[in-house]
Amino acid sequence: MDFNLTEDQRAFQDTARGFAREKLLPHAGRWDEERHFPAAALREAAALGFAGIYVDEAHGGTGLTRLDAALIFEELAYADPSTAAFLTIHNMVAGMVARFGNDEQRARFLPKILTAEHFVSYCLTEPGSGSDAAALATRAEPVGNAQYKVNGTKAFISGGGISDLYVTMLRTGDDSPRGISCVVIEKDTPGLAFGKPERKLGWNSQPTSLVTFADCLVPVANRLGDEGEGFRFAMMGLDGGRINIAACSLGGAQACLDAALAYVKERRAFGRKLADFQALQFKLADMATELDAARLMVHRAAASLDAGALDAIKHCAMAKRYATDVCFRICDEALQLHGGYGYIKDYQIERYLRDLRVHRILEGTNEIMRVIIARKLLEAA
Repeated sequence: MDFNLTEDQRAFQDTARGFAREKLLPHAGRWDEERHFPAAALREAAALGFAGIYVDEAHGGTGLTRLDAALIFEELAYADPSTAAFLTIHNMVAGMVARFGNDEQRARFLPKILTAEHFVSYCLTEPGSGSDAAALATRAEPVGNAQYKVNGTKAFISGGGISDLYVTMLRTGDDSPRGISCVVIEKDTPGLAFGKPERKLGWNSQPTSLVTFADCLVPVANRLGDEGEGFRFAMMGLDGGRINIAACSLGGAQACLDAALAYVKERRAFGRKLADFQALQFKLADMATELDAARLMVHRAAASLDAGALDAIKHCAMAKRYATDVCFRICDEALQLHGGYGYIKDYQIERYLRDLRVHRILEGTNEIMRVIIARKLLEAA
């Protein structure tokens, strides 16, 4: 087992780090406070190849691995977890179009996705079916042979109202997972509407809203794959999404740990630097150790998914559960080490804390991760 990065991995890791420090970090606090969607910065990231990470070079992407992506998203999230997380969703959808679409669909959709001229959203969750995604009720009824009529509502959609394309899981058949299909719905489709932007604890640089469909007529030609394949596509996308969101947690936690280390070396109390107190040294040691353990788990999960390993689903669930829990705790400990200053927006620790909190909920809650892990353990027993 080789823990060293390749020369190529170090190169695009450095590229991501430089971009994040120059283009994201100086503005992330303002974007958060103003709830500003940084379209220009995202398009600059796309120009570096960061909008088509899972799309092969033959179709205009960079054709990188899940492990490569984890390295990139960690660096981007070091500056701004919210914006980095939106880019993970954009990449997940781009990868789905590239993998499951036909030649005509790839030619239609991918060029503008890969440049981020078009932003994309992923529509799975519904108001009545969060963790139980297979219970979705949004339905697509056939109208002749060429169209679907879509009715229903999707909830908590990142990019709702901003994105140009909505890759949507719809029920085209029975009430089982086999009755779900995947359809690309374009923003200008009559009957597509958006709720008001949600006011959230974090992730404020990306809008989140309801997406509603009222007799939307969508071409059958926009369906990815065959009818009934949508739920399989969704679950395959979520495995990678779990690695991505865990990687974003790593980046945010590393930023907070670095800030805490700098602070305790400067701040004095009772005539001594905070760094000289053994109790705080132990706390920092635990934070660094847990962060390193989380990073190893994320990289193992990414390597498993890249290799198509039998344990990949379990590894992804384990990494997502552990990394998102641990990294949120590291942010909280870093805030505590800053004392009252940690609670002030100027120090930005509180921004990372707020952004990382949702990582324990999305891409499958951490309670659902435990269900998946236990199920895989029992299957193998």
